[in-house]
Parts: sequence; structure tokens; C-alpha cells
Amino acid sequence: MADRVKTTRTEVVYDEVRAEILNGEVSPGVRLKIADLGARFGVSLSVVREALTRLGEQGLVVANPQRGFNVVDVSPEDLKDITHVRIQIETMALKDSIEHGGLAWESLVVSTHHTLERTPVHLPDGRINCQWLQVHRDFHQALLAGCGSPRLQSIANSLRDGAELYRVWSDTLAHDRRDLAGEHRAIMEAALAGDVESAQRLLTEHISRTTEALLGCSQLGVPSE
Repeated sequence: MADRVKTTRTEVVYDEVRAEILNGEVSPGVRLKIADLGARFGVSLSVVREALTRLGEQGLVVANPQRGFNVVDVSPEDLKDITHVRIQIETMALKDSIEHGGLAWESLVVSTHHTLERTPVHLPDGRINCQWLQVHRDFHQALLAGCGSPRLQSIANSLRDGAELYRVWSDTLAHDRRDLAGEHRAIMEAALAGDVESAQRLLTEHISRTTEALLGCSQLGVPSE
């Protein structure tokens, strides 16, 4: 019973701090004080540490020896690097999917897009909808699922997961109000039409938009180019 209570308390701290980081309510690079969080949530320090450790495994916080935990910071160099590599990998996998995916792949793309299109990006209170993050991930995975290479898909998924926080911050901190639904539909339609060149171009623009928004965000202290 005690273990279950601790797990539940850890989930509460984890969920709330994760939401605050994703929604920009805790700024990049800020130190997360374990004692303060414990007092705020009315839980033990071990519960807070467990929650922050889980957030570290997701790449949302960084553990510093003797200094506790900090929210990850924005690195322009890492942002540009991961964007460049994602474009190379994902457009290559998309090309292979279009050429070799077949009917099963097309059906998967359509079904995941249907779910994505009907899932709101934001909750009524304006916070990012964590359910949307998952269905968005499902759609992008589906686009590449017909490439025929599990290794290529794994690399693409890993890179996309690494860019997750940047993608969310482009919305919550850089306030990049874009037509995401239109971008996703255009990529899907080009892919299903077998138009490799257009699909690759649209996917490149879709990925690059996040980087452009963050590099121009003065709130993050990232210099625009």
C-alpha cells in the first residue's frame, strides 16, 4: 500500500512539473529546488527526486552533481544540428515509404492523420495537450513506417524524440502560431499521391519551422540569424 501511495505521489509531481516545463511556465535552464517542490506538493524529498529522475530520462531536466536538477537549456548549436540530421533522415525514409509502402502503409497514414486532425493541440486553459503530442508522434512515425528499414525508423524516432521539447517550446515560448493542421494534411496528400519531391519539401519546411521560430525567440535568449 505504501509503495502504491508513493507511486501515485510521484506521478502527481511528475505530471505537474512536466506540464509546467512543456508550457514554458518554468524557464529553460532554471534550477528545480527539491525542497521547494517537496513543500509545494506536500511530499517527501525522495518522491521529488524520483519524479525529477524520470523527467531527466525524458530529456526535460538535467541532473548536476551536488547541485540538483535544472530544466534543460536551449542550445542553438544542438537545435540546428538535430534539425539538419532529422531532415536528412526523415526525408530519406519518407521517400522509401512512398515508393515501397503499399496499401497497408497508406491506410496507416490516413488513420493516424484522422486522429491527429481531430485532437486539439491545446487544452481549454491554453496549455499544450499531451494527448496531441502522442498522436502527433504517431502520425510522423506512420509517414516513415513503410520505408522497410527498422533501423532507419529507429534512428528517425530517436531524433524526433530528442527534438520534442524544442517543438513544444516553439509553441509555448516562441508563440509560433502556425497552421499545423494544414501542414500535416499537405504532407499526407503529397505522400499518398506518390509525389516524392513535394512530400520531402513539405516535410523539410515543417521540421525547419520549429528551428526558425526558436532561433528568433528573444525570451529564450537565442540570437536570431
